Amino acid sequence: MSFSIDVNILLYASDSNSQYYENAKFFLKECIQKEELFCLGWTTVMGYLRIATHPSIFANPLTPNEAATNIETLLNLPHTRFIAEEEGFWDIYQKLNAEIPARGNFVPDIHLAAVLKQHGVKKIYTNDRDFLKFPFLKVINPLENL
Repeated sequence: MSFSIDVNILLYASDSNSQYYENAKFFLKECIQKEELFCLGWTTVMGYLRIATHPSIFANPLTPNEAATNIETLLNLPHTRFIAEEEGFWDIYQKLNAEIPARGNFVPDIHLAAVLKQHGVKKIYTNDRDFLKFPFLKVINPLENL
């Protein structure tokens, strides 16, 4: 079995001003200790690097080096796999887009969903209810009831 996480979990775990900071940090530590295959989309990583270092979004943005170090911590885990688009991705994306048209802020979500579908990842941890629109995904909010 495998799982993935959405960018919001990484961001909350890095933003001490977030109401979800402690819970997200605790959950991410659990992910690091699990033996279950941890699939992390490059789209998630790039979103994290963009937002966590952005001074207009984070009150105390991370330095590029701090953000990169956080990603390297995940990259170096023996049970982490970084996943990206492969041959046939566009067809999967277009099929999902035909079912649920991607507009605005939903574009990165459908992109990640298509990557997860292509790699057979069926579970995502997120605080974003938009992922509930994808019937092939088991969506779990790890910030609830912690």
